[in-house]
Amino acid sequence: MSNLELGFMSFPILLIMVFLRAPIGLAMLLCGFAGWYFAMGGNPNVLLNKLKSETYTQFSSYSLSIIPMFLLMGQFATLSGMSSSLFKAAESFLGHRRGGVAMAAVGACAGFGAICGSSLATAATMSKVALPELRRYGYSGGFSTATLAAGGTLGILIPPSVILVIYAILTEQNIAKLFLAAFIPGIMAAIGYMLTISFYVRLNPKSAGTRPPQPMSERWAALAETWPVLVIFGLVVGGIYLGWFTPTEGSAIGAAGTGLVALLSGSLNWSVFRDSLLGTAKTTAMIFFIVLGASFYNSFLALSGVPQFMADWVLTQGFSPWLVLSIILIFYLVFGCLMDSLSMILLTVPIFFPVISAMDFGMSPEHVAIWFGILVLIVVEVGLITPPVGMNLFIINAMDRETPMTETYKAVMFFVGSDILRVIILVLFPAITLFLIPG
Repeated sequence: MSNLELGFMSFPILLIMVFLRAPIGLAMLLCGFAGWYFAMGGNPNVLLNKLKSETYTQFSSYSLSIIPMFLLMGQFATLSGMSSSLFKAAESFLGHRRGGVAMAAVGACAGFGAICGSSLATAATMSKVALPELRRYGYSGGFSTATLAAGGTLGILIPPSVILVIYAILTEQNIAKLFLAAFIPGIMAAIGYMLTISFYVRLNPKSAGTRPPQPMSERWAALAETWPVLVIFGLVVGGIYLGWFTPTEGSAIGAAGTGLVALLSGSLNWSVFRDSLLGTAKTTAMIFFIVLGASFYNSFLALSGVPQFMADWVLTQGFSPWLVLSIILIFYLVFGCLMDSLSMILLTVPIFFPVISAMDFGMSPEHVAIWFGILVLIVVEVGLITPPVGMNLFIINAMDRETPMTETYKAVMFFVGSDILRVIILVLFPAITLFLIPG
């Protein structure tokens, strides 16, 4: 059996392991192990040498240190009360409108996403703050949970984003430019969700109650409480873009800044600090194990020649670049219902990126890579709220046991429709994504 045949045969085996509930990192690692073993003629010494070199090469990468720093930043941000101040500020300006408390939850998720690069952390944290208020003002259970699940996805779209860091490392792109490119699509996502809420409450008037408007003095006072978020976001993202420090240094500054805010707010003691470090370590270990499995499997695919074969095959068929891009995005939408976002990125980008890079979209290779990265990020984000395995849906459901999952499924499809419409707009008009990118 040729190496190419081995590479193609590994796909169904990997999917079967995933569907049998094997951890995705372990599934990719075992497929990579077996692939290298048979490709090298059954020589175990080559396999062991590869394991040693691949592990060292991956985890000695300076760029990967950005991940635990952004995770720690999110841990401190959760403890410091920033989520509560963001929601109160958004609620004071939007809460009196039709569906305004739900809109405020989305706005607060967008703000919290600017200092927390995790979708699941954003969804879980904002749910603790917003769910009681949504119940208090008569919002239906399914509508409330769907809103928070959708709002949580802004955590990986609004920079800084752990998923974008992984994509940048895989494709060797500039992290600062990817963060900048995600900014306008992130704002579009928040506005799109708010418009979706407005449409939903007009279609289902009984799904949302009302609350009285607050005086302007109270609104401005609530807004002033959000200054730590603005300062940290401006310092981290602005400092990276202006070249004051590297993305890795920026992540460390962000973690230190949020830690200082948590300390000054009185919510950070030794016990909480220890729990934050342990939580960061556990999440980092999970991510790094998936990264190792994906690296081993993707190196085997490169050895087998599958990515290059697929790129050459697509080119020789004469398919339109836009058709190929559409098929890839549809693939992400479908498989996003079954796999988590990090695994999807690590498994598929090494295969699809060479195909997209070989096609002519009328842009520079760097712009194509950045544009494709943002599109992938968005469609992967949709998978977080798409039944049956949308991770955000399960996070929110675990925090609101009274609401049947079927009600959340029904309401969240309105937000999925908003996401799909946004993807179509960004595909048709790449300049929206690339507007802030120099050159």
